[in-house]
Amino acid sequence: MAAQMAVNSGASLWGPLKELWETVDGAVLRRQPESVHLLDLQLKKHKPHFLSLFKNPPKSAEQREKVRKASTEGIAIQGQQGSRLLPEQLLTEAFILSDLFDIGELAALELLLAGEQQQPYFPGLTRGLVAVLLYWDGKLCMANSLRTLIQSRQGKTFTLDLSGELVALTTRFTDELMSQGLTKRILTLVSEISVTREFERLQKERGLGNEKHRKEVADLIKECRQALADSLFSWTCQSPLSKDDTLALIGHLETVTAQADGSLDSVSLALVMALLYCLDVSFIEQGTEDRDDLLQALPLLTERQYVSAVHSRLMDSQPWKLPGLQAVCRLAWALLLRVLSQLPQGSALVEFTEADEALADQALLGDVFLFMKEGILGCESFSQEEFYIRRVHSLITDFLALMPMKVKQLRNRADEDARLVHMSLQMDSELPSSLRKDLDHLMILIGEFYSKDPFGLELGLEFWCPTESLQHSSLQGSYLGMALQRPPHKQVVLSKFVRQMGDLLPSTLYISYLRMLKGLANGPQCAHYCFSLLKTNGAAHSDNIQGVSGSPVSWEHFFHSLMLYHENLRRDLPNPDSAHYRHPPLRGITQREMEGLTSFLQLLTTIITWSENARLALCEHPQWTPAVVMLGLLQCSVPPVLKAELLHCLAAFGKSPEIAASLWQSLEYTQILQTVRAPGQRQAAGIEVELNEIESSCEEYPLTRSFCHLISTLVEGSLPVNLGAGLRVPGFQPYLNFLRDSVFLPFPTRAYRRPAEKWEVADSVLEVFHKLLRDYEPQPSDFVQEIVELQGEQVPAHKPPGHSIMFHLLNDSPMLALCLSLLEEGVRQLDTYAPFPGKKHLQSAVLHCLCLLDLALQKEAVFMDLLRESQASLLVSPLEQLLQGVSPQTRRADHIVNIARYLYHSSSNPEAAFQSAKILRRIANYPNIQIRLVGDFTHDQAVSDKLMAGFVECLDNEDAEEDVDSQKKVARIRHETQIHILNLLITSLELKAPNLALYLLGYEVKKPVSSTNLQDPGVLGCPRSCLHAILSRLQRGTEKRSGPALTQQAPHLAELCYQVIYQLCACPDTSGPTMRYLRTSQDFLFSHLQHLPFILPSNQIAALSQMSWLMKTAAIELRVTSLNRQRSHTQRLVSLLLDDQPHAQHADGESGMEDETRSVSGFLHFDTVSKVRRKLLSVLDAIEFSQDMPELLQLDFFERTQIEQVISNCEHVNEQGHTVCNVKLLHRVLVAEVNALQGMAAIGQRPLLMEEVNSILQQVVERNRVRRSLSAKRHALQSWRSLVETLLTACPADLIPADERQLIIRDLLLDLHDKVSDHDAAGELMPIVAGAVFTLTAHLSQSVLSEQQQGVGLEASSGFASIANSALHLILRKLLDFILSTGGGYQRLRAHLYGSLLYYLQIAQKPEEPDTLQTAGKAMWERLTAPEDGFSKLQRENLAIIESYGKALMEVVCRDACDGHEISRMLAMAVLDRILSIDRQNQWLLYICNSGYLRSLVESLRQDDVALQSLLTPQPPLLKPLYIFESKMALLTRVAKTGQGAVELLRCGLVAQLMECQVFDMVPDSDLLKSIFLVSLVVMRDPSGFIPSPMDRYRQILLPTLRLFQVILTSTSINHQQGAAQVLQWLIVHADTIQSLLRCQELSMGALQELSLLTGIISKTALPGTKMSSHPELKAQSSFNVTSALCEPRVCANIMEYCQALLLQSSAQAQFSICLFSPSGSEPAGRDGARTDLSSTVPSMAYSRVPSLGLVLYLLKNSAADFFRFHQSHRQSLGKLQSLDQLPPEELKELCQGLVSGPGAVEKISSVQRSLLAKRRLVQLINNRAKLLALCSYVIETCLFVLWRHLEYYLLHCIPTDPKDSLLPGSTLYRSRLADDSFSGLQASGGRGLSLSRVSQQDLDLLKSDMAAGFGEALQRKLLEVEGLYSQVRSRYTFIQALVRRIRGLLRQPKS
Repeated sequence: MAAQMAVNSGASLWGPLKELWETVDGAVLRRQPESVHLLDLQLKKHKPHFLSLFKNPPKSAEQREKVRKASTEGIAIQGQQGSRLLPEQLLTEAFILSDLFDIGELAALELLLAGEQQQPYFPGLTRGLVAVLLYWDGKLCMANSLRTLIQSRQGKTFTLDLSGELVALTTRFTDELMSQGLTKRILTLVSEISVTREFERLQKERGLGNEKHRKEVADLIKECRQALADSLFSWTCQSPLSKDDTLALIGHLETVTAQADGSLDSVSLALVMALLYCLDVSFIEQGTEDRDDLLQALPLLTERQYVSAVHSRLMDSQPWKLPGLQAVCRLAWALLLRVLSQLPQGSALVEFTEADEALADQALLGDVFLFMKEGILGCESFSQEEFYIRRVHSLITDFLALMPMKVKQLRNRADEDARLVHMSLQMDSELPSSLRKDLDHLMILIGEFYSKDPFGLELGLEFWCPTESLQHSSLQGSYLGMALQRPPHKQVVLSKFVRQMGDLLPSTLYISYLRMLKGLANGPQCAHYCFSLLKTNGAAHSDNIQGVSGSPVSWEHFFHSLMLYHENLRRDLPNPDSAHYRHPPLRGITQREMEGLTSFLQLLTTIITWSENARLALCEHPQWTPAVVMLGLLQCSVPPVLKAELLHCLAAFGKSPEIAASLWQSLEYTQILQTVRAPGQRQAAGIEVELNEIESSCEEYPLTRSFCHLISTLVEGSLPVNLGAGLRVPGFQPYLNFLRDSVFLPFPTRAYRRPAEKWEVADSVLEVFHKLLRDYEPQPSDFVQEIVELQGEQVPAHKPPGHSIMFHLLNDSPMLALCLSLLEEGVRQLDTYAPFPGKKHLQSAVLHCLCLLDLALQKEAVFMDLLRESQASLLVSPLEQLLQGVSPQTRRADHIVNIARYLYHSSSNPEAAFQSAKILRRIANYPNIQIRLVGDFTHDQAVSDKLMAGFVECLDNEDAEEDVDSQKKVARIRHETQIHILNLLITSLELKAPNLALYLLGYEVKKPVSSTNLQDPGVLGCPRSCLHAILSRLQRGTEKRSGPALTQQAPHLAELCYQVIYQLCACPDTSGPTMRYLRTSQDFLFSHLQHLPFILPSNQIAALSQMSWLMKTAAIELRVTSLNRQRSHTQRLVSLLLDDQPHAQHADGESGMEDETRSVSGFLHFDTVSKVRRKLLSVLDAIEFSQDMPELLQLDFFERTQIEQVISNCEHVNEQGHTVCNVKLLHRVLVAEVNALQGMAAIGQRPLLMEEVNSILQQVVERNRVRRSLSAKRHALQSWRSLVETLLTACPADLIPADERQLIIRDLLLDLHDKVSDHDAAGELMPIVAGAVFTLTAHLSQSVLSEQQQGVGLEASSGFASIANSALHLILRKLLDFILSTGGGYQRLRAHLYGSLLYYLQIAQKPEEPDTLQTAGKAMWERLTAPEDGFSKLQRENLAIIESYGKALMEVVCRDACDGHEISRMLAMAVLDRILSIDRQNQWLLYICNSGYLRSLVESLRQDDVALQSLLTPQPPLLKPLYIFESKMALLTRVAKTGQGAVELLRCGLVAQLMECQVFDMVPDSDLLKSIFLVSLVVMRDPSGFIPSPMDRYRQILLPTLRLFQVILTSTSINHQQGAAQVLQWLIVHADTIQSLLRCQELSMGALQELSLLTGIISKTALPGTKMSSHPELKAQSSFNVTSALCEPRVCANIMEYCQALLLQSSAQAQFSICLFSPSGSEPAGRDGARTDLSSTVPSMAYSRVPSLGLVLYLLKNSAADFFRFHQSHRQSLGKLQSLDQLPPEELKELCQGLVSGPGAVEKISSVQRSLLAKRRLVQLINNRAKLLALCSYVIETCLFVLWRHLEYYLLHCIPTDPKDSLLPGSTLYRSRLADDSFSGLQASGGRGLSLSRVSQQDLDLLKSDMAAGFGEALQRKLLEVEGLYSQVRSRYTFIQALVRRIRGLLRQPKS
């Protein structure tokens, strides 16, 4: 038993029933797909509930016991494990609830638990009060479901067009219910349930809360009763009731009573109508196809007992509680019997059908028509149900058509009565008592019934027979779907009734007949017929004198009478100065005449309101002149009520603009409102007097209201500018002053006999203000004081009325104060939730006030700008500041709060809520007000809760719809309100905290925002905020396959919701709390992303925007979760977006079908189905790249260029940041242009012109749409790109394995290229695609490289890496296609593509391999025959693809390299560089050379010179020229690397161009610069040191140039001496600079690089055949080479190479050799490494200027030592590399530190990355050491050679002491080499002119002994070891051994 006793936390009396109602509603009313199946399940489940409708679960002792123990033992709750202890208080409440509703104790407990759960939705209520609401809501869901199910049946009256399956299901189900006694159950419930009784019970147990709660409970109870009664009504509309049910219904109606005003309540009305439909056979006439089936089912025809039982029941003389109701039922039965008697089946029922006359008489005696008017039409809900109206229509028309004799009797009786009345009046006796007014009542009923037509059915047309053929085109025979053939019999009878009743009309019926006509004239066609009738009535008698005796119901008669009244009353016009003005004259209008006139004026008003033809025909009638006569009567003394009718009638005439203009003039002329004072007149006259003296004392204001109505109608057409000109200052101002000062401002203080009238007055005057302000556009002319001349005086002119209203609203004026207090009053009244007189008008007045404020806020910016420009002396304050003023009523600044409180009443007053949201949104744009607003909103907790609840309620409202459907006006308004609130949130979120959005979304306003802890509503007392509302709207439907419902139902709304959430996630303050909440409580992103892409064919733009915001949010989430190491979250999202394996989604029972289909197809197709499209790709598919552009305008009249100009002038940037054209403004401009045209031709062309204006506007609307569409696509694509980039960059790399990553990138790249290569792809989207392609290619390249570094994929057979070669080739082809497809205009875009191409080509670049020095083992042959590796294969194929594109591609890249945007140029050069490096065939090189691009590049160097010079100033303008120069040099260097290229460069005059560049001579002064540069760094605030110092900048210019020279010299080697000669030339031109650089003392990296390159070039220029003029440079150089040798082996090697070259050149034999070093063998001091002063490092001998041989020896020793050091380090690194996995983490970190910048950066790297980085660093170190070893070995060899050469000379060939031999050949040779003029001066100085005579024998001996000491055994062994260690391994034979042997020999030689 315990299992069944578990508590359902959703409350069995509410939750399941709510679900039932949603299912029924979805299936029947919203027609959702797949809903029939769900409905069937629900109906089976709830059948017992329907059978025992509204029966509550019974109490039981067992339950009571269980509930009592719940506080100690706990109680089980469904869906939760274990039992839960409940507080004692809750149980007490449960028992109270159980007794209150007489329900089971468990059910009561469930209701309370559900109430607790639902509490956040009902702020301010306790759980008990919520439980009361839920109890009744459950009942209502039940009743609504029943009603909807019954409505879905097929039947005789209406159909809902549902599927047959659904109808069969509901019919079967409801038939079963009916057979089980549903009718009687409903009737019992209707009589049992009553609001007062329920309220008494609730009151006793304190079950009622605040006013709102009371109203909600009352509404629920009323709706329950109504729904039950409606169920019965819907049933009888479609199918007949059984005999017992019908009798039960009649039995119920016998006991019904009326309300206080005599009308039925809506429930009784529904039951009466149910009975009337039971007794209805009107479908027989309609002859529909299923008529016979319906007849078969009709018990009236098939069951005799049915007829007899009902008949006897209705004939029963026992009176009902409402005799009128009994009469209606009898009349209906009588008419039914009459119809039956005419049917063939009716012959069997003769005994009953005979009684129809008698029944009809009884009905008439019961005043049937009076009751129908008062009891049935008097009920408010009557006019809200179309089928009530149709049934009463058929009842009235059937009576007139089926019982013509009865109607005749009524008429005769009425004529008789009229005679009696007439006689009694003549004889002054009292009226006879036997008068019956049946015909009177019938006419008035017809008049009342047809005068309201809420559904636009125009049923009154049946009373009019189209006699003449109509000229009116729109009326062509659409009568009840018949063509103009003979009208049906019924119509003929009815129209005869109308005509005959008017003939010889007795005066007693006159007024009733007019009222009937007024009702029957309601509608455009009816009005036309009625007009014709009155016209023809008069025409027949027009031959009589003056037509006096014509038919009394004709225009002729009416207007004639009016004229007579006017004539008579005008004579009695009193003198306004006489004191008797107020007493009406003796010859007045009697009451009876009054009523007649009123009825006539109302009829006239109705006709001319509907029919424009009638309006114009009557107004222009020459004899009647109605407007003049009426205005005349207004001046006479007639009662205000009649004047009001006259004004209403004039207002109806004023609907035509033609008439309105003349009416204005007549109005001014007759001075109804006195605008001109006569000079001697003491007292005012006209309407003002009537208002102040007559109406105020009567406390009724009909005249004032109708005057407002008239003005309101007239201002719609036009405002007369020169009204009253000549007599007063022209314009509308006096009328406005009257309305404002005499009507509006005093209205609250006047007395009103009818309380509702107060609000009617306010409403009617505010309506005028609203219209005036709405149509006002501020113009500059409004602010200039214009002067008019009036009777010789200059007086200021009036401003437009809108200007005056604006002025009053922008000041603290009485008018503004009254508007605001009206708003306060309105919200106070609404808060009572009680009906009060005039509520409708109060709401309307409030709405006008809100609109005024909104319009003022909207127009104030323009208004105030114009005011400022005009410098007029008006003072105004912005309205948003005035609204912050203090309210005089409450003494608080609560105006804006009052406005916001209207949102709380959005359910009852949607328009006010809409305007309120609009105003708040306008105010929210002002940041300074926001902070105050937050204070005002949160100041009082109760108000604050209400405001929050108001906003939430507006957002929660689900009835809102986007469609512009006229029936759904309210739904549309609700939707707009939601849009405004969301825009308010979006605007506010951009402002600083605290702001409104943070308060409304539930964030902390008083503490820091980031400290907010968002909770589900109700948790920790957290109220339901707008964020909850937004999320719950978005979440609805996410669990179904169709996805979030909001995205389909209200796309724009959904888009804004997503935007709010994105903003919350993107703003640093709110991001943390929001994302935590979305992740934990909602699982928001996952549940929405799984439904991407959103496809909305109807609204593509909105769908794209929704996806954009969602993807942007997802990108943030991925980044944040990755940073916080929340792997599982990141992993889920990543796999959702990237997986191509299908997910087992939807575990809610929907997956069943999917699985089956999958297994079947899997069986058939082996494995094709296992792949699904990656989510990211399907989102990309949803972005349509093509965009249909609107075609050009085809104009006949306007000039296209001018129109385009006008259009661009009307453009503005809207809130979303799109540039759109303001269509309304454009329309105004164009229409003004058309109106300005003069002449007849223009008037004739006007329609055509307007048509063209229309086509222009349509074109502009289309353009706006295209712009919005493009911008949405751009936004979506950008969001997609940022999501992709975040996925690839920010997420941990190991989440996506490398092979998978490459496939993903491949798919993304290929798809992107496919979409963009489509020929109609929009150009605007290209840049984003190019950016995405760049990023993706970069990641592809990285991924492939890192994969290779990990050592996989190289040996794989499939191709290069995990991604196959074919895929790589495809990517390359598409990339090149993309480059070629972008025309000339997209150079910046191509920069991205060049970047991508570079990254792509990098893939095929062989990575650095460690140089192990072990290659000697491999023979040359092996290397040549080795198979091609993956890299070179891919490279070869890439090149083939690139070359297949031929000249086109070359042309594009070269053109981009030569000019255009800097970055594109640099990248284009880099691409050229890259391609040239792999282009073995030199195709590209040939193209560059031949097409002149190379020459153009070379020649551009001269132009760069100026820009480069400016770069060397301490604060350079831009560094662009520097980067361009570097790129150029890099490219030229690449070209120079081939001999062909180098020759070509020399031919282009490269060196000559560089000679002319002066920038090389501008070496910055380092010390001075350093100080300036530091200062400039501080000024420029560039702490990163991104901007290099001037010296660095200079080096960035010089070094590439030197490198280029070096390459040229290398390439042009032996056979081309011109290269060396030209470079020498350059060296000579810039000699000073070069000397200073060589002498530079600084030991920085840059200085050493300079030295190294310079020495390299100089050593290269010393090639054979070059004049040895470069000698002098060596002086500085060699003196310095010691120091340099210590630091830079490269410099050292260069110098020794140079020495070697010089020695070799001089002579082949030693005796002719030149000497470079002095014969001193002593090594420099300080070689222990301490850098002593340079002077001390050189031996202090006489010829100390010449470097000694000791230096060379010293160098030799050092190099040997270095060699061993480097060799050791190389071996260590190799060892580390081979055992990389075993290295301790500290060492790894240390290795990584070299490659990673920034402190702590190493910590953030994952371990995989770390080992990759360490590996890369080790390879770098190893290769670096290998290079150093090579250099050392080279230096050793060269040193030995130089030593040997010198020693050989000194020791063998030098003749020391004899001076005569000074002219030895060697010496002369040496001299002649110096004979060059430029250097002859140097020789004189003796610096290099070392005459050999100065070498003494002593020197030579010393040399020998020093050398012998220095070049000892140890050194020799070391040198030989070097050769052993290195040379053999390198497979290169060195001469170390030989040279050592020779030197040793020289030194051991005995002295000669």
